Amino acid sequence: MLAFSHQEHIESYYSVTRNQHFELPPLNQKESADVCIVGAGFFGLSTALELAEQGKSVIVLEGARVGFGASGRSGGQAINGFEDGIDEYIEQVGLETARKLWQMSLEAIDIIDERIAKYDIQCDWKKGYATLALNERRMEDLIAAEKASHEIFGYQNMQLWDKAKLEQHLGSKIYCGALYDSNSGHLHPLNYCLGLAKACLDLGVRIYEQSPVVDLREKATDIEVITDKSVVVAKDVVLATNAYIDVLPKSIHRGIARKILPVESFIIATEPLDQATADSVINNGMSVCDSNYLLDYYRLSADNRLLFGSDSSSEKNMIEVMRHNMLHVFPQLENVKIDYGWGGPIDMTINSNPHFGRISPHIYFAHGYSGHGVALTGLAGRVVAEAILGNDERLAIFSKLKVPSVFGGKLVKNLALKIGVNYYRFLDKYR
Repeated sequence: MLAFSHQEHIESYYSVTRNQHFELPPLNQKESADVCIVGAGFFGLSTALELAEQGKSVIVLEGARVGFGASGRSGGQAINGFEDGIDEYIEQVGLETARKLWQMSLEAIDIIDERIAKYDIQCDWKKGYATLALNERRMEDLIAAEKASHEIFGYQNMQLWDKAKLEQHLGSKIYCGALYDSNSGHLHPLNYCLGLAKACLDLGVRIYEQSPVVDLREKATDIEVITDKSVVVAKDVVLATNAYIDVLPKSIHRGIARKILPVESFIIATEPLDQATADSVINNGMSVCDSNYLLDYYRLSADNRLLFGSDSSSEKNMIEVMRHNMLHVFPQLENVKIDYGWGGPIDMTINSNPHFGRISPHIYFAHGYSGHGVALTGLAGRVVAEAILGNDERLAIFSKLKVPSVFGGKLVKNLALKIGVNYYRFLDKYR
């Protein structure tokens, strides 16, 4: 049995405050569809929704529950752009293609706006996001990013804030400035994911939970997707397993798992804060992250809890680790209780480039969102759906991005993560 299969949602603030509670049956009989999608997170459901809107028959197979992975556990921040800097993308693919990538990253935010409005998804979607600088050198990086967004891409939604301006909205003294983006934002990720699933179901998509895929068999005219109990026959298959790709058999992922390093992230949620205390933390509803490699990210929930997380690797008592980090930023929360703490893997690549493409003419994948998954998964779903429908122009753009492989299996990956975390801690301390 696969490690993640046949499990329920972990307890988190999100699972406790979910606004839909449907449980879908496992696949127990042979079925067929135009497209079979493996994984019912943001990417899988986004792809299914795009295809169903175009009249395709779609089956989604989920090994656990809808939104079981990062789609139902993440910080919920929907951010434009990509994890790497603008200069790196221009160097890789040239200015014209870099501009297309930037516009697609903005489209990713628009997709969230459109789907929430079209399908009436209740997920506490709120605009406003700030990247914070911990010293003057990192402030210079934000200044360069703002200049490039204006001059290269004509993007006017970013504003530089000095320390005084930042402290008008954020109750912390440790930062020297920020880059504020009024277009990016945050949401309740599990409720958004469940809303996508409900939209899919209403359009006739068949979603089966507790149905882990254990093998793929390509035939002359179709593909058999084998679960632990049955089979789906489809013309096209989409692998939407993200950070869980490397626990699937090699007969399924065929090497693309080498591109992904599943990095642990952890979040705590405080008790609800009274309005005065909430305003002493963040008074304009924005979400926030700092500019460390191993960054802190945080925001207020709809019921005024502070959700505070970090991309640092897991330790035994992560609730205490996160609380310590939170108090470093907001010492005024010393007497506030922590109600929830939860973690899970996110799908990083070594150089933070997203990895989208095909592993055969009719088997597609997208992963490696590297912290930008809330927004980029929706775009990935649209781009992959376009390719299945016959237009792979935009998928080809992503295939130009270089994504290094990690060879040697899980032992080497774990070693690479340990070395990488210590290396980035060193850089965060001295840069």
